[in-house]
Order: sequence, then C-alpha cells, then structure tokens
Amino acid sequence: MSDRLIVALDFPSEKEALRFIEPISPQDCILKVGLQLYVAAGPVFIKSLVDKGFKVFLDLKFHDIPNTVAGACKSAADLGVWMINVHAAGGPVMLEAAANSLVNFQAPPILIGVTVLTSMNQAQLAATNVSQSPEEQVTHLASLCANAGLSGVVCSALEVELLRKKRGDSFVLVTPGIRPEGSAHGDQQRIMTPVQATAAGSSYLVIGRPITEAHDPLSVIRSINRSIA
Repeated sequence: MSDRLIVALDFPSEKEALRFIEPISPQDCILKVGLQLYVAAGPVFIKSLVDKGFKVFLDLKFHDIPNTVAGACKSAADLGVWMINVHAAGGPVMLEAAANSLVNFQAPPILIGVTVLTSMNQAQLAATNVSQSPEEQVTHLASLCANAGLSGVVCSALEVELLRKKRGDSFVLVTPGIRPEGSAHGDQQRIMTPVQATAAGSSYLVIGRPITEAHDPLSVIRSINRSIA
C-alpha cells in the first residue's frame, strides 16, 4: 500500500486513462488528473475515480481573480477530490480567497500552491522578469501560501530540504519532476529520484511518464513503493 506516490494520468482521453487504471487499486497509488485529461473527460470522470475509492489530486492550477478561483475551488471540493492546487503567483488575496472558500466543507480537499514549475530553470524564470533564483522564488511563494492558510506547495525536490527546515514537518510538499533511476528526463529540468526526494523530506511524489509509458506500469508502481517504504 502507498500513501505517498501520485501517478499523473497524462492521457489524452478517458478511454486510455481507464485502460491504464484497470489493473490498479486505490491501495497502489493516488491519481493526478491534469488539464489535458480534465478537458477531455470532465468532472463526471473525476467523480467516477472518487467513487472507485481513489484519492484524486485535481491538478488544474487555478490562477484568476479571487472570486473566480474561490468558486472553482468550491466546485472541485464538491467532486470529493483529495487535493487541489492554485498558482501562488496569483497573490495573497487570491490565495486567501481560495483557502476561505473551503472552510465550510466537512472534509475539504488539501489546498496547495504551485510555486515554480519544475520545467523551468534559471534562464526561463529570468525571461518572465523574475530576477531571483528558482530556490529564492519558491521560498518566497511558499511563505505567501503558508500565510494565506494553504496546507503546502508544489515544488521541485531540489527545494524540499530548504522548505522542510523553514516550514516544519506539517507543511505539505508535493514534488513533480520525479524520475526513477535511468528514466528519461523529458521536459523536466529540476529532478530527483524517488529515494532522493523521500530522503529530502518530500510528502508526495508525482510521477507520470516513467509509469504510464512503462510496459508493466503496476510493476513499476510497486517497485517505487518498495523503494520509498
């Protein structure tokens, strides 16, 4: 059983996602649904995963005016998902609106903020007119999230040790860009292996293509779970 591995369902259609899920049980992993699959399959598909007993991380990275983001968070919570996220760059008022939108739910989803995408390096960050290093920007945005009442952040595993020291054990750190030893990096720039990320203090590991494109995904899932147990 795993309560730390999040598998990214990076599929273009509901049919392909369901084919992948068929041999997998809720005890094997948490499922993450991002923009591509959500646009293709919609909220009914999300609800079906929840009804099957899966914890679902709805990874839509809300970033809009505060009222719109608050409404989106409420709608996501109504689906019964386990975790949702917003872009920390939306600012304190937007982050507070997102957090406040969930206070009346009996079992609200975990709310986290996206700091710096793991596909971005120093040069790409500079191109957006952010002069800070990725580590400095992640630390700053994590502070905004904590102060606004969010439970944690999405960050690269390279920033986990620093944030864990600053934010303590209860702050949720979700790390994409995790690549098992020997896997291709793809479009990820700031990466670690599952064992390295776990040792650094990551709360949850997000892994997509190394699992979803594997010949035997369930075997890979179980191997990763054993390595981080």
